[in-house]
Amino acid sequence: MSEAYDYIVAGAGSAGCTVASRLVKAGKRVLVVEAGPADDTRFIDMPATFAKVIGTARSWIYQSEPEPSVGGRSLPIPQGRTLGGGSSINAMLYVRGQPQDYDGWRDLGCPGWGWDDVLPVYKRLERNERFAGAHHGTEGPLPVSDPRYRHPLSLAYVRAAQQAGYAFNDDFNGERQEGVGFYQTTTAAGERQSAAKVFLRPLAGNANLKVVTDALVTGLTLENGAASGLTYVTADGRGHSVSARAEVILAAGALATPKLMMLSGLGPAAHLAELGIPVIRDMPTVGQDLQDHVAAPLYALTREPISLLGEDRGLKALRHGIEYMLFRRGLLASNVVESGGFFDLDGDGRPDVQFHVLPVMIESAEHGSIKRHGMELNPCVLRPKSRGQVRLRSSDASEPIRFKTGFLSHPDDLALLLAGMKAARTILRQPALRAVVSAELAPGAADDLGDEQIVDHIIRHAKTVYHPCGTCRMGTDEQAVVDPWLRVRGVPRLRVADASIMPRLTSGNTNAPAIMIGDRCADFILAGD
Repeated sequence: MSEAYDYIVAGAGSAGCTVASRLVKAGKRVLVVEAGPADDTRFIDMPATFAKVIGTARSWIYQSEPEPSVGGRSLPIPQGRTLGGGSSINAMLYVRGQPQDYDGWRDLGCPGWGWDDVLPVYKRLERNERFAGAHHGTEGPLPVSDPRYRHPLSLAYVRAAQQAGYAFNDDFNGERQEGVGFYQTTTAAGERQSAAKVFLRPLAGNANLKVVTDALVTGLTLENGAASGLTYVTADGRGHSVSARAEVILAAGALATPKLMMLSGLGPAAHLAELGIPVIRDMPTVGQDLQDHVAAPLYALTREPISLLGEDRGLKALRHGIEYMLFRRGLLASNVVESGGFFDLDGDGRPDVQFHVLPVMIESAEHGSIKRHGMELNPCVLRPKSRGQVRLRSSDASEPIRFKTGFLSHPDDLALLLAGMKAARTILRQPALRAVVSAELAPGAADDLGDEQIVDHIIRHAKTVYHPCGTCRMGTDEQAVVDPWLRVRGVPRLRVADASIMPRLTSGNTNAPAIMIGDRCADFILAGD
């Protein structure tokens, strides 16, 4: 006989941790099943070392099919695979998006998801150390703060952007999003505040919560068309079956949640039949409408060896480590992506491009591992029109998915990224950056570089910003996967709570929206919706 719980949550990422916490506090018995190991590594807690987690057992590295729109390349999309999910391996940026994003959801057939509906949720979740008032919360469980370190290259970028005519913005989640400045982060006292740390860790020892790690969910259990539990395999190869008296909640992310649904017979009938998976419910849009922020890097060389290159080795690393351990300050307290901004480049009054600025150059397809001091300016398209797709490779849950990002398949995305790259090149040539930057490495050093050369660079270097969403779209139409209460249409006792439910990608980083989605899911469940 399988072990029974009130609720089972598949995935301990940003949304999964949030909804599980709320249900446990309400007296419900909850099981959380996470594919990856525990989050017990110092590289998660120290903000600056998140890159050392990516590529380890605590991350998935999803690899797309070769895509003609990006020069036939296969693109990697890293995702969290540990307690906290993406919130344990990301750059910690706290960005909600624009009010128009959520009003757009409402207008697409998602009542109750407009800006006036979600802002109170954001505020009650937030504990901001600096801001208060109409746009911010100060008493919630989620710490939001200014990082304790600002790199000289980040400071130079912000000054240069202002010299180029872009206004300074001290709060990207305030009255307006447009402008340049420094990001607030989900940190406190110099440490990362992942969803696992904020929502699950305080419940350690609570008899109503059980968390299983290193456990790969293999499928849902369905009885008479309704979700009744799930199966999973632990690291020792043993299979387990657990049942839910009330509901199963899928919170595995925009790439893994549609995979679990399709493995369970919930998805496009023709695709499932090809793989020999019995069709429980034909749901053509499961795995469709994959959206993600696509970016391209501008690489620039610095005059002096002041970038982050080499700071993680030898005596430098020792010095940084001692400073951090003693004071929780210094370079290791940096989230690396300290600065950026939001730009209205098409002139419609609404930002359409976001910058992520790095005080280091990282690996590129063209230049390999860049062992030179420099920095990156990474413009990305905030509301891409390109769409991708998630499909199964086989009926074996251990097999990776087949998917396409669709990056740059819509010409408007390429045009907007070209505009973003031109803005980045203009900023790079302002006095504040000229003082510390010796030359533009790529797309090219020439001030009069032609559009064709820049476009070629974009196509060869386009990359993810790690924000996949949309593959289990919310709505009230017949093609929607979940309804506005996050219930899977036609499948009782099953909900989805992660970024896959977004009908449109939000205009900014997606960790805060995912936490909000998890909290709203708990609202609906506890209200009996």
